[in-house]
Amino acid sequence: MKTVLVTGGAGYVGSHCCKAFAQAGWSVVVYDNLSRGWRDAVKWGPLVEGDIADAATLGAALDRYRPDVVAHFAAYAYVGESVERPEIYYRNNSLGTFILLEEMLKAGVGRLIFSSTCATYGIPERTPIDEEHPQKPINPYGWSKFMIERMIEDFARAHGFGAVILRYFNAAGCDPEGEIGERHEPETHVIPLAIEAALRQDRTFVFNGSDFDTRDGTAVRDYVHVSDLARAHVLAAEKLCGEHGVHVYNLGTGIGTTVAELVEAVGRISGSKLRIAYGPPRPGDPPVLVAARTKAERELRWVPQQSGIDRIVETALAWHRDRL
Repeated sequence: MKTVLVTGGAGYVGSHCCKAFAQAGWSVVVYDNLSRGWRDAVKWGPLVEGDIADAATLGAALDRYRPDVVAHFAAYAYVGESVERPEIYYRNNSLGTFILLEEMLKAGVGRLIFSSTCATYGIPERTPIDEEHPQKPINPYGWSKFMIERMIEDFARAHGFGAVILRYFNAAGCDPEGEIGERHEPETHVIPLAIEAALRQDRTFVFNGSDFDTRDGTAVRDYVHVSDLARAHVLAAEKLCGEHGVHVYNLGTGIGTTVAELVEAVGRISGSKLRIAYGPPRPGDPPVLVAARTKAERELRWVPQQSGIDRIVETALAWHRDRL
């Protein structure tokens, strides 16, 4: 049985990936400081409670469990917060990953899957966005992930690491079996906010911009089900066990959905009428972000299976209904 150590495995995408690894026959170890994750989301293996920047605790975990692969999710991921407090993003995300790479090198662990983001592309010059698109981040969150990608490539060249860098588009939905879901404090993600507005009369859904150059004036995003993302990580780990080098893949569906279309789906599936309001667009918010998924499909044999917008909303709605 192969072992994967999952940093940030108590968080949203990380916990779904832990389930996918366990179902694929892997032994799963979670490393998380629980600052933005949830203890009750750790269901498929032991939890080592520690900070990504705590070299001693991290190194001890690597030495104890000797993972075949490290799947690295531990990061702060709020764009607005990164603008207001860039120092914590560079310290936690960038410096934290540097410490992880150092400790992996000391422990002789040479395979890494990195949870990156389409935010490294910035404002797209063309869509759909392929992996060769120029990377020009426009906020500290995107820059922190961009810096990590460069570090990984340099470590791989110098020390023979194998790595898969996965650039997510919009992770969405919840575990179809209802064991885990999407929780953030504060909540900033569009689908949970729309569902809250559908299920609670005291909540209003606010559109961040309504005059984009799109088919209905609202932003277009590529929503990909979190369980599909999780399966991509298992496929990436299997690839790393057979070959080294650095491989980069976009994870999206190639289909764009406007925020207005998303809100319509939430209202229709929930049977509720959302109270809505309109606000200004967020600074630097691109009108369209849609992935080219050809490379992941060709090399990882990854095809999204649950990422239709209705399926995403159905699984998210089921999770949130049980909690609200």
